Amino acid sequence: MRILTFNCGSSSLKYRVIEMPTERELCAGEAQRIASRTAEPSRLVHRLGGKVETIQTPMADHADAFARVMELLGREFVPDVAAHRIVHGGGEFDRCVRVDSATLKRLEAVSDFAPIHNPPAIRLMRACSERHPDLPQVAVFDTAFHATIPPRAATYALPRDLCTALGIRKYGFHGISHHYVAGEAARTLGKPLERLNAVSCHLGSGGASLCAIVAGRSVDNTMGFSPLQGLVMSTRCGDLDPALPLRLVAHRSARPAEIERELNERSGVLGLSRISSDLRDVLRGAQEPGDRALDLRQAASVYLWRLRKYLGAYLAVVHPADAVIFTDTLGETVPEVRHAACIGMEAFGLKLDVSRNLSARNLPADVATDDSLVRVLVIATNEELAIAREAYRLFCDGVRTEQP
Repeated sequence: MRILTFNCGSSSLKYRVIEMPTERELCAGEAQRIASRTAEPSRLVHRLGGKVETIQTPMADHADAFARVMELLGREFVPDVAAHRIVHGGGEFDRCVRVDSATLKRLEAVSDFAPIHNPPAIRLMRACSERHPDLPQVAVFDTAFHATIPPRAATYALPRDLCTALGIRKYGFHGISHHYVAGEAARTLGKPLERLNAVSCHLGSGGASLCAIVAGRSVDNTMGFSPLQGLVMSTRCGDLDPALPLRLVAHRSARPAEIERELNERSGVLGLSRISSDLRDVLRGAQEPGDRALDLRQAASVYLWRLRKYLGAYLAVVHPADAVIFTDTLGETVPEVRHAACIGMEAFGLKLDVSRNLSARNLPADVATDDSLVRVLVIATNEELAIAREAYRLFCDGVRTEQP
């Protein structure tokens, strides 16, 4: 079975074709600058057999991008299933589902929970249904893995009737990635996932979150009702005194949407450093002489302090921990981040091997000392493969159910 996975951004569309159950990647690519007024034109970057092809083509929306992708795939093969990553399932979805008209209506009802990501994904699924009505579709949710977060961790201390009316609770995000690396960690440690206690650190160059995992299930996530809560991120502020947005509204006489953009798009590493939203740039600049480096060191220290604080808290939650997992761009490639988070954590049974941490290249890698009670694993995430696995499992289970 060939599964075409889609990861829909506000102006991009990543895709990958994966053969199941062999899990062999057949091709991959990304539609870039969709409906964007930028200096460069819209384009498709397509990878096949080690070769990269860049095709400039107009794409007015995600439906156009989908059509271009399907034309490109038609050269070699046609997928059997299309599987979509959906950022927010609200309270409607706690597992992956087959896409039909009823599913789309339910998704539209919670689309304002993720206004940047969900609406283009829904439009993409509608375009897929209209142009390829015989192609089965599956929706896989970033929030689904966190459906097991217990009420004590998911509940905000707000009036209960308000939370019920507006669907206010902690939903958690990056669930596809957290679930995937938890499975890989269990495999690395030679134990069933349902016996794994771990803290998963998804540290991307954009978004970032930690997940507390007990017996293979999510019991807490640093993100909350939205992806804004928790760690300092590239342009998101993370945890914030709730009085501050109110103060900003009063001080600037600004509309809530303007404050939301301030917190989501101009804060975090970018707001602290004033030079870059990428922590790697900040860490490099912090090594240079001059007053500017002092500001960059402070920016880095704020990011790393928040990470270390949550790691300690979650190690207490999952005790006894089997592992701490680092993944995604910063987690996989920046040893300074892993060092700052883990060094001096012996009270939790965690001992980082400084040399192993610096030299970790071939993943998965264990960068803890031999006598560490808690393993420190660096694991490459693969959300597309995780999506394909979910879709394959759901589709095959459905086929088996329908057979006499």
